[in-house]
Amino acid sequence: MKKETILFAVVALVVGVLVGVIFTNARKDDRSVASAPVAAAPAVNASQQISMLEGIVAKEPGNRNAWVQLGNAYFDSNQPMKSIDAYDKALAIKGDDPNVLTDQGVMFRKVGWFDKAVTNFEQAAKVDPTHIQSLFNLGIVYRYDLQDFKRAKEVWERYLTLNPSGNGSDQVRAELDFIKNHPTSGGN
Repeated sequence: MKKETILFAVVALVVGVLVGVIFTNARKDDRSVASAPVAAAPAVNASQQISMLEGIVAKEPGNRNAWVQLGNAYFDSNQPMKSIDAYDKALAIKGDDPNVLTDQGVMFRKVGWFDKAVTNFEQAAKVDPTHIQSLFNLGIVYRYDLQDFKRAKEVWERYLTLNPSGNGSDQVRAELDFIKNHPTSGGN
């Protein structure tokens, strides 16, 4: 291959990924709500995407969108500590993003920092009282990690008030039925 062809392919790949990052952030950082399919950027493996994003944040440490995307890339590649750190950088720039708070909370839970996960999920729900994903995850931590069935029940009842028939509502109803029907779970 000619040098020009290789250079063009590399530039096209980088531009495609950058356009994908920009377009994704322009739509919203909501990883929990399904949306219509979007034209995909050229396929890039996770390590290439992470390397590219690390380069961007090294040059532009104030680029919140790049930090969020880096956190998401670490999230998706099962690197919770790196994901937590990247989300910290994004939250230092703008701390009231319920989606980033929730994603970071999921990573806190993954490493066993349940108190920090609870704090993030509660903060996300304060920022956006209709943010059902944070409530769903808060209930999971209370129910499964902290065995606080009373709080799980309260959170999930609030979830169902906001989302009575949407995605996840059947699962939450099943969880509430379990708590109600098992006296050792504190449901009565």
